[in-house]
Amino acid sequence: MAYEYPDASVYDTLPKLLRYNAERHPTEVALREKDYGVWSEFTWADYQARVRNLALALNEAGLQKGDVFAIIGDNNVDWICAELAAQSVGAMTIGFYRDVLEDEIAYLTGYSQAKMAYAEDQEQVDKFLNLGERANTIEKIIYSDSRGMRKFDDPRIVSFDDLVARGAEIHAKSPEQYDELVNAVTGEDIAILCTTSGTTSNPKLAELPHGNFVRHTQLYLKHDPKDSTDEYVSVLPMPWIMEQVYTLGFGLNSRMKVSFPENEETAMHDMREIGPTFLLLAPRVLEQIAADMRARVMDAGPMTQWIFEKGVQMGTEAVEKGTRSWFADTALFGALRDRLGFSRVRSAATGGAAMGPETFKLFLAMGVPLKQLYGQTELLGAYTLQDGKEIDVDTVGVPFEGCEVKIIDADTDGVGEIVTRHPNMFRGFYKNAEATKADMKDGWMHTGDAGFFDDKGRLTVIDRVKDIAQTRTGTKFSPQYIENKLKFSPYIGEAVILGAGQDYLTAIICVRFSIVSKWAEKERIPFTSYTNLSDRPEIYELIRGEIAHVNESLPDTQKIRKFLLLYKELDADDGELTRTRKVRRSVISERYGPIIESLYGDGERAEMNSEVTFEDGRKGVIQASMKIMEVDGATAPELKKAG
Repeated sequence: MAYEYPDASVYDTLPKLLRYNAERHPTEVALREKDYGVWSEFTWADYQARVRNLALALNEAGLQKGDVFAIIGDNNVDWICAELAAQSVGAMTIGFYRDVLEDEIAYLTGYSQAKMAYAEDQEQVDKFLNLGERANTIEKIIYSDSRGMRKFDDPRIVSFDDLVARGAEIHAKSPEQYDELVNAVTGEDIAILCTTSGTTSNPKLAELPHGNFVRHTQLYLKHDPKDSTDEYVSVLPMPWIMEQVYTLGFGLNSRMKVSFPENEETAMHDMREIGPTFLLLAPRVLEQIAADMRARVMDAGPMTQWIFEKGVQMGTEAVEKGTRSWFADTALFGALRDRLGFSRVRSAATGGAAMGPETFKLFLAMGVPLKQLYGQTELLGAYTLQDGKEIDVDTVGVPFEGCEVKIIDADTDGVGEIVTRHPNMFRGFYKNAEATKADMKDGWMHTGDAGFFDDKGRLTVIDRVKDIAQTRTGTKFSPQYIENKLKFSPYIGEAVILGAGQDYLTAIICVRFSIVSKWAEKERIPFTSYTNLSDRPEIYELIRGEIAHVNESLPDTQKIRKFLLLYKELDADDGELTRTRKVRRSVISERYGPIIESLYGDGERAEMNSEVTFEDGRKGVIQASMKIMEVDGATAPELKKAG
C-alpha cells in the first residue's frame, strides 16, 4: 500500500507536521547527530519537546509573528530545532551559509531586519558582535557550542540549552501555550526567507509560505516516494533550498530519518556508517568524489590502476548501451559503493548546477541510481526530475504534475528562455517589489536559463541565457557545458571559458590543488605554494593534455585554443563564486580583464595585480605573472591569423 502523507490542508505548516508525527510516532527515531564520534538519536517526542521549549522561550524573549530569525552554523539538530521553533511562533527564518563574511551578514541582517539570531559557536557569534551598529536590529544571539563563549559579556548572548530549560518551565506552568502559538500560524504565513544564488548581484530573499512548502514537498514525493524506512544524511548547506526540502520537507512529511555528520571533514565516513537509502549531492560534490577516487588510484599499484581504468571504461560503455557491466561491478564498483557508503542507496538526486555527462555516467556505472533535477529557490526547489527508466545524461526530466514549463523567445533550434509557474511557488521577493515585478510576469517566473524540450517532453537546460555566447564568426557556445567537461578531469578544479566576440575560445583554469600537488610529489616536482605549483611547466603540460582530450569531443569551432593557469583558486570570499560554487562571470570579466586581453594577444605571459580577501576578512594585493599556453592543434601562426 502506498505511503499516505499527512493532509496538507490540515497540517499546513512545518511545526504542525512535527506535532502530528510526535503525537502518532513518539518513540520512532526522527534524527541522529554525531558528536565526539558517537551517534545520538532523537525520537519524534524528543524533537517536538526541544522545538516546543525553545519556541516558548523565544516567544517570552520577544520573538513574535512576522519577525525575522537568522540562523548560521553547521547542519545539526540545533539548526533545524531553532528554525522550527522560530516558525512555531510565526517568525520567518533566514539561513546564512556558514562561511559567509561579516559584510554579507551585515547586508542580509540589514535587508531582513532580523530580530534574533542562532549562531552555533564562537566563530559565528563573533561575526555578529564585530558588526556593531550594522547589526543593531539583533536583540538576542543564541549559541549552542559553549567552547570559547566565556570571554563574551554582551547581554544579548544566551545559551541554547538555557532557553530550552526556560521553555520547559513555561510549558509546565502553561501546557496549552505552545499549541496556541502553533495553531495561530497558517499555511498562508511566510515560513522561510530563502536566499537566491546571487550569481549577478547580492542575493534576494524569496518568501516561501508554509502551505506552499508543504504541498510542493508532497507533490515532489509523488515522483520520488519516501517513507519511514528511508535514511538520509544531510551534508549540503542548510540555507540551500534543496537541503531545506529534503531535511525538513521530506523529513516531516515522510518521516524519513535524517542524520547529521560530525563535521565536513568526516561527512563521507559518517555517511558510510549510516548507509543512506537516499542521496542528495550537488554536482561539485560528485565531481570531488570522482576526483578523489582517481587521486587514490594514483597511489596504487599497476594492477589496481589497470582494474580501475578498465572498470570505469567498461562500466561507462555499458551504461551508454543501457546495461550494466558484470566485470566492472564485480571487480571495482561493488567495493567502491561500499567504501563511499552508497551500498543501500535506492534513490539519488543531483541538481543546483549543470553536471558534466562523464561524471553522471560514472556514478550510473557505479550503480548509484542518480537522477538529475531542475528548479529554483523561487519555485520551491525542484519541479522537474528524471524518471530513471532510461539512460539520460542530457535532460533534467519532465515537469511535476501541475507545474507548467514553457520555452519563450526560442531560436530556430527551439532554444529559448525557460519560464515556469505552479500553484506553490514563492510569494515574491521580501521588501523588493521591483525585483519581483522584473522576474514574475503574468504569473510566470522567468528563470533566466536557456533550454529546450526534446521529442519526449524532457527539458534540457543549456546555460544562463545571458551566458550563451557567440564568437566573432557567429559560432554559438555554452561556456558552462565546456567547463563541466573540463572539470571531469581530476586535475581541474574550476574553469572559465572565454570567447564572446572573439575568433576562438580560450580558458582560465584553476588546478585542483589537493590532487595536482599529490601528482607533483609523485613526479618529484618541487613547489612551495599553489601559485608556484600552477606556474610549473610540468603542470601546464599536464593540463594541456586534459584540455586536448576534451577538445577531441568538441566541434572545431568550439575547441579551446589557448589557456592559462590562474595563480589562485576562485573564491566565494572574493566574490568570484556564489556560496553554492557558481561562477560569477561578471566579476571574472571585470577583475581579470587584463588576463583576458592577454589571452587574445600575442604575448607569452599575462600580468595581474589583484585584490584578495583573506579568511579573517582583511584585504591584500597580489601581483602575479602567468604563462599562456597553446593547445595542440592550434599553432602560433594560425592563432595570429585568426586574431
